[in-house]
Amino acid sequence: METLLILVFVLGYALIALEHNFHIDKAASALITGTVCWAILVLGWHEAPAHLVESFNEFVHGAGHGGADHGALKVFFEHRLLHHMEEISSILFFLLGAMTIVELVDAHNGFAVITDRIKTRKKSRLIWIIGILTFFFSAALDNLTTSIVMISLLRKLIADKPTRWLFAGAVIISANAGGAWSPIGDVTTTMLWIGGQLTTPVIVANLILPSIVCMVVPLTIMSIRMKGDVERPSLLDPDEAEDPTTHGERNLVFAMGVSGLLFVPVFKTVTHLPPFMGMMMSLGVLWLTTEVLHRSKNEQRRKNLSVVGVLRKIDTASVMFFLGILLAVGALQEAGHLIASADWLRESLGDVYLINIAIGLLSAIVDNVPLVAASMGMYDVAAPGTVDAWQGYFVQDGIFWQFLAYCAGTGGSALIIGSAAGVAVMGLEKIDFVWYLKRMSLLAISGYLAGAAVYWAMFGLGA
Repeated sequence: METLLILVFVLGYALIALEHNFHIDKAASALITGTVCWAILVLGWHEAPAHLVESFNEFVHGAGHGGADHGALKVFFEHRLLHHMEEISSILFFLLGAMTIVELVDAHNGFAVITDRIKTRKKSRLIWIIGILTFFFSAALDNLTTSIVMISLLRKLIADKPTRWLFAGAVIISANAGGAWSPIGDVTTTMLWIGGQLTTPVIVANLILPSIVCMVVPLTIMSIRMKGDVERPSLLDPDEAEDPTTHGERNLVFAMGVSGLLFVPVFKTVTHLPPFMGMMMSLGVLWLTTEVLHRSKNEQRRKNLSVVGVLRKIDTASVMFFLGILLAVGALQEAGHLIASADWLRESLGDVYLINIAIGLLSAIVDNVPLVAASMGMYDVAAPGTVDAWQGYFVQDGIFWQFLAYCAGTGGSALIIGSAAGVAVMGLEKIDFVWYLKRMSLLAISGYLAGAAVYWAMFGLGA
């Protein structure tokens, strides 16, 4: 059972990584992988590892079942699956709410509030404007959404494709760096935040400087190399000929959308409810506002500017991908593979900084979402005041979790398929994998290692 489980997981991952070669959406591969892994876990019960049998026996006695019959086994696996679904659902509803808010702002041309103010044509200056905007947008929105918005902006600012691709590479690096230091900026940091491994003040205070360095180093090199001015597109997009909203409506929805996203960490801190509750509240308020705002418009216009209308544009395939891959990781956790991997990493590397750097670089090949989910399954949050120095790294807001958020969030920039932002930009701009490898990978790795060195200097040098 254990070998078959790993084989299915690796095969599923290969299909996910090579989705552009096989022309099979990674969401389909992830869903099949997740469900098949759980099926193997249930059907291969007679070969289950000792720790899982022990958990089952404890469950049977605790629930008052008379023995280890088929009914008890069914209830046990339902219980374990629903235990994982509790955390998975929190992440998925959070993402759905955030994506809906951003799409609603975009439907109102809200992001034009920022983009219309960019006037420079000088490449070396524009690369910094794009990078800094992306960095802070990513922290406030999320790196995937920000990448989509910034590519839309680049198409309005840069006509020739080779130059636009270089700027798109800078967007990927900056978006991933900006997302790492915000609880809502990157799905991996969000997972650690929702899971209780990290709290908002620590994420922001301890990761912002390494993240800035991760962005500044590649952008500095790029700005030195870039000469001349960009060529602006001569024709406007026909879709932009008619603005669907007034100036006041656009500004109001933009301000409420961004404020709603920033409100989520505040809501969690005050109420201690899961973050998706704050996101749902923000979405509800914005939904109500837009319904009232457009109530006098004709039906078609009102539909395009409503939440009901923008829900059709939500990237539900990404949500299904997260569901499938997190289910697969949950199955590996139940089978004990993650614990075994944790022990192997500790014995092989023996240092939390090296472990996290390795995880970050691996996330350029293997999606960072399951890597972080696997790490959360491999290492439990240690109790405060633990005597064991190694376990001290794993307390809430511990060094391991902080550095994991940085490494998993930024390491994926090394390859264009290594992050959600990279995959989105690759799809939108049709950037070639080999082109990115030649032109951007070393730049991304230089920033990644520079930021990691800064974090180590801040917290590991005197340890």
